[in-house]
Amino acid sequence: MEKSKQPAVYMMSNASRSTLYVGVTSNIIARVWQHKQACVDGFTKDYQCHDLVWFEQHETMESAISREKQLKRWRREKKDFLIQQLNPVKKDLYESLF
Repeated sequence: MEKSKQPAVYMMSNASRSTLYVGVTSNIIARVWQHKQACVDGFTKDYQCHDLVWFEQHETMESAISREKQLKRWRREKKDFLIQQLNPVKKDLYESLF
């Protein structure tokens, strides 16, 4: 399945990495671009969360939504540990989507 059209859970962060946003999408490339451009009013625009620091692709939207709900219940330390496993330097992963 094409990466951009596959359900995914993702985390966005601001430049200082002090704020995290957990989201779910059916098109990660388009959705992250929207966050980067601050196209939609809301948390990521208000807190300038423009960098993709973690993502996980799923076979179904149902499993992606379930994982998103799980991650949103986690404490920050646990989310940071998950990010560390995929992205130790917490760089913006947007370019890796292409």
